[in-house]
Amino acid sequence: MKKIITAIVLFVALFQTSTLMAQDLLKSTDLSTLKVDYLSDADIVKIKTQLQSNNVTIEQAEPMALAKGMSASEFAKLKERLAMPATKNEAVKKETDKTDEDDSRKTDTFGRKQEKIVNTKVKDSINALVFGSELFDNPTLNFEPNLKLATPVNYVLGPGDELQISVYGVQEFNASVPVSIEGKVTIQYVGQIPVSGMTIEAATQKIRGAIARVYSTVASGQSQVGVSLSRIRTIRVTIIGSKQPGNYSISSLATVYNALFLGGGPGKNGSYRNIELLRGNKVYRTIDIYHFLVNGDQSDNVGLKDNDVIRIPAYMQRVSVEGQVKRPGIFEMKKGETFTDLLSFASGFNEFAYTASVNVLQKTNKEFKVRDVKFEEFNTYTPLSGDVFSVTKILNRFENRVKIDGAVFRPDTYSFYEGMRISDLIVKADGLKEDAYATRAKIIRLKPDLTTQIVNVNLIKALDGDLEADISLQKEDVVTVYSILDFVEEYKITIDGEIKKPGIYNYYENLTLNDLLVQAGGLIGSASKRVEIARMIQSEEIDDANPNKAQIFNIEITATNNEQARNFELMPFDVINIRRMAVYDKPETVTISGAVNYAGKYVLANKKDKVYDIVERAGGLTSLANVEGVKIKRPIQAKQIEAVESVDLNLGKKDSIQKKLTKKLKEDLKFATIPVDWKSIVKNPKSNTNVTLFPGDEIEVAIFNEGVKVTGNVLLTSEIPYDRGKGFGYYLNAVGGVDNKGWKKKAYIIYPNGKAAVTSSFLFFRNYPRVTPGSQIIVPEKPEVKKMSTGEFVSIAGVLASLAGVIIAILR
Repeated sequence: MKKIITAIVLFVALFQTSTLMAQDLLKSTDLSTLKVDYLSDADIVKIKTQLQSNNVTIEQAEPMALAKGMSASEFAKLKERLAMPATKNEAVKKETDKTDEDDSRKTDTFGRKQEKIVNTKVKDSINALVFGSELFDNPTLNFEPNLKLATPVNYVLGPGDELQISVYGVQEFNASVPVSIEGKVTIQYVGQIPVSGMTIEAATQKIRGAIARVYSTVASGQSQVGVSLSRIRTIRVTIIGSKQPGNYSISSLATVYNALFLGGGPGKNGSYRNIELLRGNKVYRTIDIYHFLVNGDQSDNVGLKDNDVIRIPAYMQRVSVEGQVKRPGIFEMKKGETFTDLLSFASGFNEFAYTASVNVLQKTNKEFKVRDVKFEEFNTYTPLSGDVFSVTKILNRFENRVKIDGAVFRPDTYSFYEGMRISDLIVKADGLKEDAYATRAKIIRLKPDLTTQIVNVNLIKALDGDLEADISLQKEDVVTVYSILDFVEEYKITIDGEIKKPGIYNYYENLTLNDLLVQAGGLIGSASKRVEIARMIQSEEIDDANPNKAQIFNIEITATNNEQARNFELMPFDVINIRRMAVYDKPETVTISGAVNYAGKYVLANKKDKVYDIVERAGGLTSLANVEGVKIKRPIQAKQIEAVESVDLNLGKKDSIQKKLTKKLKEDLKFATIPVDWKSIVKNPKSNTNVTLFPGDEIEVAIFNEGVKVTGNVLLTSEIPYDRGKGFGYYLNAVGGVDNKGWKKKAYIIYPNGKAAVTSSFLFFRNYPRVTPGSQIIVPEKPEVKKMSTGEFVSIAGVLASLAGVIIAILR
């Protein structure tokens, strides 16, 4: 029995040793009893995690493990198992650890960790006008502690913090040590050290002293000890009276403003100036947010401790400021503060404010009352709860303004002073201009009842020292000095015809024809020697015997030299026309292309050059030419399009036929095709098909093509070889006939010379056009026909029946 009990105890001890070993490979002092075969996959994962957290590789751990009694064969097994791929359990554990870390921690650039804090914000829409409310609605102003900054020396440690302790120098040691619930940190070979409630600076000194008792090189100074805060604990604070009151988990580095931001700031009736921070059931500090809002002073933004309570009481006194201040809104006032303090909260008056006094709407126990606070009372008037201060605009009027405009050198607005006269104002405006009409100026003056009157002034007498003429001015007077140019009629003169810059020009005294020709850029090459000048007839009396409306002057000039014109003096409103030479036509061309010997452009040498003339000049048709394929493409002129646009077809405003026709002429066609019967021209050059050519015409001579193209609504668009004995139907059948939308009876043919022919019919006989080589057969699409509905059919039948009944009744 004893042997059995002894075996069980040894087995339990061995299993327990293996488990402890799995939990801490580096901290164990005796590894001689470790059996790697007894370790589970979870134990291997724990060993691997321990090595990674201490930045130790398995090779670096080998001499340590052997020194602690572990056999080389067992360490080889351990190394082999650690090198094996992760099992399913390990992979699951890794994923779980990763998720837990992502959900519960956030890590900054320098490795310091902090539990993630999530709070939902609610935007304040009720108290948007309350001064300070915007501070807690802006998501970029959250007052979060900056984990990248050095740990404050007065930071007090507590359970949940984690310290990074390093020994470097001759001896080395590195470990992340959490502060336990009991407030202690446990360091290998050193023991437990209480640090809770101590500042980070004091704890560093205490830990350094404890390590120095174990590591001799630390005491001698050969090794150094470093202590830093690697993980910050989370504390709980309570907020009362905020928009979102409750308990909040926040960083131990957080401050009052950070907690207030998380709570949404003071509630609807919460105070912004008497917020209490309770610590140990006592008021530790009273916070006034206005210190930060007005002056940027963060002295009240103190750090928080676990179990702190932030209490936001109801406000005692609020007033409103509206009108011409830089920051209108609702403000909280403390006892003893004056209107000057309130004005500073509102950032002062704006540039349009009336500052002599401020209107205050006050509340009594029964009703309202109004009071005016004078400028002298700003430093003494104490606002009452519910006061509404209205700051109005300054008046849109001036107390010392006069204005002068017109023929002075500096027309402007000037300051007025008592005793100021018209001559003083003219001196301020740097005097009269040369064109000033000095015998009369006007003053528009405001009367006491704000109506206006005109006062006339003789400036010549006023400037000569006549006190009676030198009128005394009043504020708001507007002085106007006329210019003699205002009374001069603006004369114009017109020149047109063969000149570079025809148009209307200003008339000047002593202006001559030569002057105007030069001003208008000179004559162009087509100008003739004839110049016609029309001048208006002026008379005080009507001469019925003279029917002329204008006087005509005909002048001859030398067109090559503008200066050789007779020095004819012009008068206002003359109209000059430079005539064009009787014969002045620049050479114009036509184009011939296709199957001719010398294709290209040809000048129209004769006004009546015809198709035959140009073809002969082009060397005649080649042997490949299709004599039935000669046509002329004539550009559509702008005048033709204007003629179509000007015709009223009486189609109604909504009809688009005319618009489509105009668009087709402008954008699609561009050319009109004129068919040419070349055989007739060869037989008789005087044939009417030998048309006279216009500039821009293009003669096209098609190359002989034996095919016949069939397109449109047919089953197969194709080109069929020409067969002399075959007719229109043959070529339609050769492409499979028309499709279900084809309109065969409206099929037409376009011949090589551009002429078209359509299908015609007589009684029951249909006559199709003749087919020639190179022609094109086109089958159009049937128009859509709306079928009669059953209802329409019944309606028509009813009408016919009624009509039949009437006819029968009449016949009886």
